[in-house]
Amino acid sequence: MSQPSLSNLDYCASRFQATRRESRIIQVGNVAIGGDNPVRIQSMTTTNTQDIDATVAQTLALAEAGCEIVRITAPNKAAAKALGEISKQLRAAKCDVPLVADIHFLPAAAMEAALHVEKVRINPGNYADKKKFAVLEYTDAAYAEELERLHEAFTPIVLRCKELGRAMRIGTNHGSLADRLMNRYGDSPLGMVESALEFIRIAESHNYHDICLSMKASNPKVMIEAYRLAAARMAEEGMNYPLHLGVTEAGDGEDARVKSAIGIGTLLNDGLGDTIRVSLTEDPIYEVPVARDLADKAMALWKQNADTPILEPNKDSIDPFDYRRRNTRVIELGPNCRIGGELAPAVIIKTAHPLSAANEIIQDVCRTQTSLKESKLEGLQITINNREELAAFTGLHEALHSVVQVFVLELSENIDIAHLEAYEWPEDGLAGITLLQLIEQEDAFYASNLLQFCREKGFNCAIDCQADALRDEIGAQLAPMGSERLILTSGGRACLSSASESPNHPVGSYRALAEAAQAFVPDVPIWIRNTQTNTLAPKDYFADRLLECSILSGALLCDGIGDAISIETEPLLEKATTLAYNILQGARARITKTEFVACPSCGRTLFDLQSVTQTIRARTDHLKGVTIAIMGCIVNGPGEMADADFGYVGGAPDKINLYVGKECVKYNVPAEEALDRLIDLIKEHGKWVDAS
Repeated sequence: MSQPSLSNLDYCASRFQATRRESRIIQVGNVAIGGDNPVRIQSMTTTNTQDIDATVAQTLALAEAGCEIVRITAPNKAAAKALGEISKQLRAAKCDVPLVADIHFLPAAAMEAALHVEKVRINPGNYADKKKFAVLEYTDAAYAEELERLHEAFTPIVLRCKELGRAMRIGTNHGSLADRLMNRYGDSPLGMVESALEFIRIAESHNYHDICLSMKASNPKVMIEAYRLAAARMAEEGMNYPLHLGVTEAGDGEDARVKSAIGIGTLLNDGLGDTIRVSLTEDPIYEVPVARDLADKAMALWKQNADTPILEPNKDSIDPFDYRRRNTRVIELGPNCRIGGELAPAVIIKTAHPLSAANEIIQDVCRTQTSLKESKLEGLQITINNREELAAFTGLHEALHSVVQVFVLELSENIDIAHLEAYEWPEDGLAGITLLQLIEQEDAFYASNLLQFCREKGFNCAIDCQADALRDEIGAQLAPMGSERLILTSGGRACLSSASESPNHPVGSYRALAEAAQAFVPDVPIWIRNTQTNTLAPKDYFADRLLECSILSGALLCDGIGDAISIETEPLLEKATTLAYNILQGARARITKTEFVACPSCGRTLFDLQSVTQTIRARTDHLKGVTIAIMGCIVNGPGEMADADFGYVGGAPDKINLYVGKECVKYNVPAEEALDRLIDLIKEHGKWVDAS
C-alpha cells in the first residue's frame, strides 16, 4: 500500500484571502454544524461523570456561559449509562444543549452512550485498536487484515448512531495512533489524517455521513499541518465533512491562550473550522469566552470577504504540509543582535511614550530588562514624528544604548532624507540603529535613497510596503542595491478597510510580501509587526491584543516566515515583551522557558490538574528548553507526550507514573513523592539547572 501523494493538494480557497471552506451540514441535536452555520463553541465537563448532580450543574453553567455543545467523558459502561440521567435532568431544567460522549477504548461504552446523547466522539487510535509496538513492519496483507478487523469492531457503533440519528466526531490525537499507522506513517500529521480516513470509509460503507473530524495536537505546528492535510485529503476523496478545531493539552494561563489562538486562529483565518474548543487546564467555563472571541473574529472576517472573488494567484510557494523556515540572509541589527538564517527571531517592542517623555521610556526599559530573565526586549521601537523629535533621540540613545541592542526609529512621512542627513547622529554606541518607514508604491525612488543612506551610515533599513508595490516599482529600485542591510515588513497600513484595494487579510499580506520578495530580494529577512492597523478583525470589532497578535504572528511563524517580531498594540512594555516571547514559544520558534503540555481536566482525571500543574510549574519553570507533560490519566498521556522530554501521568488514585519521552520508567509513585522523583529524573538526564 503506497502513501498518498501530497503534491499539488489544496487545503483552502486562498492563502491570501479569508474564504470559508465548504462543508456538509450535520445535526447535533438542535445545533447544526458546518455549511453557513456559525462556528459553534464547545467545552467539556471536568466532573466525575457518575457524579450526576455535579456534572449537570457544570453543564448548566457552561450553557449559561454560551457553550453550544458540551462533551462529557464516558470511560466505562457505568459512566456511559449515567449520561442518560444527566440528559434527563438537563432537559427537565429546560437546557437543550447537545451532549457529546467522549469515548476512547471501550466499544461497549460507546454503544451505551449513543442511547443517551446527541453525539459520540471516537478516538481512532484508541478505539478497538492495537498500540503495543510489537510489529515493526506491516505488509499490505497484514495491513488489510487489520482494516478488516477494525471494520468489524467499528461497524456496530456506526449502525447504532445511524439508527438513532446521532452524530459522530472522529477525533484523532497526535501520538495516539495505532501500530499500523505508526509503522507506516510515523507519529506524523499524515498518519493522523489517514487514521481518521480509515474510520470514515467504514462509516461511508454503511451510508452514514453525520460526521465531523478533529486532528488535535499539543504542538500548534503539528495541529495546523494535520488539519490542512485533512481538508486536502478529504477534498481529494470527494469528502466535505466539517472540522472541529482545537489545540489539545494547551495548558493554562497566557501560554495556553496563545497556543490556542495560534493553532485555531491560523486555520480559521484560512477558512477552515466549523466548531472549536479552547482546551485550558482551568475551570472549563473560562474556555468559552476565548473560543467565542476566536469564532467571532473569523466569522466577521469571512463575512467581509464573502462577496469578494478569489484573486490569482491564490497560493504561494510555501509547502503548507511540511514546515520549513524561509531562507534568509543574516543581518546584524547591533553588535550583539543578529537576525535571519537559522537564528531565533528577535523581539522588538514599541514604546507608547513620545520622545518628549524620555524619563518614562528609560524607566520602562530598565524595569523590563531587569524583571525579565530570559525574555529581554532586544529592539526598542520609537516613533519620530518631526525634526524636533529626531533631535531628542540623542539623549535617549546616550541613556539606553548599553541596555537595548537596537533602536528602531519609526519615521513619519514628515521625515525625509534631508532631515536625516542634517541630524548629527550619535556615534560609538553599543546598540545598532534601524530606520523604519512606510513606503508607498509611488515613492519607490525614495525607498532606494533611504536604503542607500542607511548603508552609508551603517544602519539597517526596514521598508514597510505592500506586496504589489514591492513586486513593481519598489522591487525594481531595491534589487540592484542588494539586501545586506534591508528588512521588509507590512504592518503600517490598514487591512480590510475601505481605503485598501487589496482583499488580503493581514496574514495573507505578509505571505504575499514574502512571495513578492522572491523576484527581487529573495533572501531578505521579514519583520512581523503587530499594529493597530493590521489586526485580523475588521476595524469596528474590538481587537483583543493577545489573540490578535498570536494569530498574526503565530500563523506566519508556523509558515516559516518571520525573523523579527514586534508587539505595538500593548502599551505596557513589560507585558508586550512577555507576550512576544510567549508567541515565539507557542509557535516553537524560540524557546526561552519550560514548555508545559498539560491536559484539561475531565472525569477520567486522577488528580487535581490545576493545582498540580501550578505546583510543578513553580519548581521547574526555569528549565529553558525542557518540555514536561502533565496528564491526568493514561488515555492521552503517552500519545500527547510525543514532543515531551518528561511526563507526569495519573496511573491510579494517588499514584503517578513518570515518563522519559514515551517510556514509562517509574510506576505507581505515591503522589506526595512524585514531583521530587520527577526532578530526580530531570537531573539524571542532565537537564536540570538550579534556579538563579
